[in-house]
Amino acid sequence: MTASRSAAANDTRDRIVDAASRLLVARGREAVSTRAVSAAAGVHAPTIYRLFRDKQGLLDAVAIHGLTSYLTSKTNLQPGPDPVDDLRAGWDRHISFGLGNPALYSLIYGEPRIGASPAAIAAAEILAAHIHQIAEAGRLRVGEQRAAQLVHAAGSGTTLTLISLPEEHRDLSLSELAREAVIAAITTDAPASAAPGPIGAAVAMRAVLPQTSALSSRERGLLGEWLDRIATT
Repeated sequence: MTASRSAAANDTRDRIVDAASRLLVARGREAVSTRAVSAAAGVHAPTIYRLFRDKQGLLDAVAIHGLTSYLTSKTNLQPGPDPVDDLRAGWDRHISFGLGNPALYSLIYGEPRIGASPAAIAAAEILAAHIHQIAEAGRLRVGEQRAAQLVHAAGSGTTLTLISLPEEHRDLSLSELAREAVIAAITTDAPASAAPGPIGAAVAMRAVLPQTSALSSRERGLLGEWLDRIATT
């Protein structure tokens, strides 16, 4: 009986998220009201509050659903020989996703709120993995966190700017210019360890520190703190 109820609840939840997603795509965020969603999904309004707590919870579920569907289509992508080129490709996919799904993208990134949405957090984890691969290759000239924040700020800002423009006025070279400016700011042409200066060396060493077995966990933590301090100087 419990399993049956759980399956029924999941089915109802999926139906509500699907109805809200269709409203978002067709008519924008303002159309995703509790009354409209309950009518489209064939449920009573209290059911939405029981499953999602409030409207923001429902919108977060819609955002996660849309982003997960997009990421699932990219699961077969394999890292290339150059992690910086992988970052370029990831940037381009991000821009394409935003322009292809403007209402969903604006829901994830376009509304000010305290803390990131669950969908934005999931996307940030993917970006952090790209940045870490560049750091491991010795190509990062700033700390991983700073690099990820800069890429995110520039990428989301560029996408939202392009979304706000009529299609006939969109200059997609803006994305390429922003992308290359960010990459130039955070990466080096050669491994950072081969370049003079402590910051690049600290960033590269910080990236591979978890792989060492010569230090205790406490020693690794202390060294990591020192390297982070150098990298953010």
